[in-house]
Amino acid sequence: MDSNLPCLILFLLIGCVKCSFDNQHDGSRRYGYCVLGAGPAGLQMGYFLSKAKRDYIILERNSGPGSFFNKYPRHRKLISINKIHTGRQNREFNLRHDWNSLLSDNPDLLMKRVSSEFYPPADAFPTYLSMFEKELGLRVRYGVDIGRIRAVQSPRDRSYILTDQHAADYTCSVLLVATGLWVPQKVEFVGSDLVEGYESISTDPEDYKDQAVLILGKGNSAFETAQSILGKASKVHMLSSSPVRLAWQTHYVGDLRAVNNELIDTYQLKSLDGLAEARLDKIGITQRKEQSGRRSGAQKKAKFYLTLKKHIQHQEKKNSSDAPGEEMPGYHIDNFSMRKPYDRVIRCLGFRFNFSVFDSSACPPTSDNAKGRLPSVTPWYEGMNTPGLFVLGTAAHSRDYRSSAGGFVHGFRYTVRAVHRVLEQRYHNNPWPSTKLMMTQLQSWILKRLGEASGPYQMFQVLGDVILLRGSHCEYVEEFTLQALPQFSSVSGHEVSEHGLIVLVMQYGNNKIDFLGRSRAETDWTKAWKSNFLHPVLYYYDTLPSEEDMRLRPTGWPLPRPKAIHHMVEDFLAEWDTPISHIQPLRRFLEHCVQTDLRAFYAESCFRSSLTHRKPPLFCQQGYLKQQGVAHNSQPWQQVHDAGPMPTEQDTGKTSGSNPAFPNYLAQAGASVSSGLKLDF
Repeated sequence: MDSNLPCLILFLLIGCVKCSFDNQHDGSRRYGYCVLGAGPAGLQMGYFLSKAKRDYIILERNSGPGSFFNKYPRHRKLISINKIHTGRQNREFNLRHDWNSLLSDNPDLLMKRVSSEFYPPADAFPTYLSMFEKELGLRVRYGVDIGRIRAVQSPRDRSYILTDQHAADYTCSVLLVATGLWVPQKVEFVGSDLVEGYESISTDPEDYKDQAVLILGKGNSAFETAQSILGKASKVHMLSSSPVRLAWQTHYVGDLRAVNNELIDTYQLKSLDGLAEARLDKIGITQRKEQSGRRSGAQKKAKFYLTLKKHIQHQEKKNSSDAPGEEMPGYHIDNFSMRKPYDRVIRCLGFRFNFSVFDSSACPPTSDNAKGRLPSVTPWYEGMNTPGLFVLGTAAHSRDYRSSAGGFVHGFRYTVRAVHRVLEQRYHNNPWPSTKLMMTQLQSWILKRLGEASGPYQMFQVLGDVILLRGSHCEYVEEFTLQALPQFSSVSGHEVSEHGLIVLVMQYGNNKIDFLGRSRAETDWTKAWKSNFLHPVLYYYDTLPSEEDMRLRPTGWPLPRPKAIHHMVEDFLAEWDTPISHIQPLRRFLEHCVQTDLRAFYAESCFRSSLTHRKPPLFCQQGYLKQQGVAHNSQPWQQVHDAGPMPTEQDTGKTSGSNPAFPNYLAQAGASVSSGLKLDF
């Protein structure tokens, strides 16, 4: 052996190590996908990218996942429900009532492993996220604080460069922003710097003992704060530009939840607390020192007064501690509702997206429908004017702001999956997953989805199932982003045939009703269109709606006017499985759309029909006749089981919540359509 060979090998190894070391500290790290943020949305996307074996990295500035929840909510109780006992074993159904768990193939990787409480403690959520990350082996790099994001356009493509606190660069073809909302929302007004922030207030109720407190805001953070000090403060007043919006009235989980609304009781029952309305940019907070005792020279204690901006004489002197009497509210209106002084004023106005890290080349514009707090995104959650940059999680809530659950874990876990499907189609030519069904199987599959699917149930009016009609069969595309329907073919990778399509959506009624009154629910299936609570609606289009159709859709409608529409009457049990009120009207609507008899028949009926008709019903053609005759069983329903529809073909693997016994389920469903039976797996 050449005596120089070992030296040469050693030299090469040292060179490789040095190059690797330099790359880690000074060079650029290049990935296919960069996920910014290791909160629930970032980890959820990491799971899908990992499952698809993509080149990705998750960058997190803190030392662990879900760092937002280490501090918020300040009073350490989540308001996302964790209902463990549902009486059902169906995983997909149970996710309807589990608002904290993320999606994965591991059936045990759920929040209930960390907490069994209906409203879990906030500390449990980072623990759950850490468990999720470690058990799935996600690629997360902690301690990376990205301070600048810029876009670089080359003749071939566009890429994003992320620079961290050590001036190291991370380059990626696709940037997935999952930073959430963590910058406190503020409103500038005269005296605004005299106000304490939700992010820094004391959470010890004893610190508010016998104090008069004014809270700016009427969201959950404001009411959470009020509720924690209610028993210690002398009085708590709350002020915002709009009245309280109750989640059980608006169906928006971001509005006030009942778990935090005790102050409404004390206000309406006249126990010192109260609610008032005023635009915050039109108010002023002034400070005056008052004698705390009768003896002269006693220590003075600062008090805060709420007044109106128009009454303040010298607004440039914002925070004078010696405001004249003319600036006090009682000087102008003697019965001004909030004329008494306060010991503390607290701002609880929520949070906003951090736009500051984005260079002008990479910054999405602000959204109009979220008061500038959120970035503006396309219907497939790509930043406006920032191709290749997608926004995930709470930050993407501008698409369904105040209308659905996209700003919360139980909603955005599904929109993140939708974004991943968009990425797979665009960059890897993998069409949106679909299930191929015989037309006679369609009704049973729809009923199965209505009985268990969590995605459309949580993201009502935002995600829906698209059924592509193909004559004797159809393709079932689950949980498509409805607002992208005009771009369906390019986004999903599926073409729409001349037979048209049906879109299945979950939606609430638009009527203003007494939500606890006797007439709050509609039970007559002939008046299903009057349903007020969550119920399925099917839209039939013979051609794909255009972008103009989408813009001109009726107010409150998730989709444009279809050629035919069918409401399934609301159901108290949210199951939609009764034979007369739900199943039969659904079958009639489907028959109208496909112009085919979709009834299910017993084997004897198919036998007689095949002897007396040249073209037996479709159910008999696709099921009974391909089984070569009558099965020798004693029970008619067993004959339907054995001579039922053909097994289902999966185009791209299992769909969400699919059961290994899926073909057998469809076979049995032939009987259930006729008899009204419900089969629960």
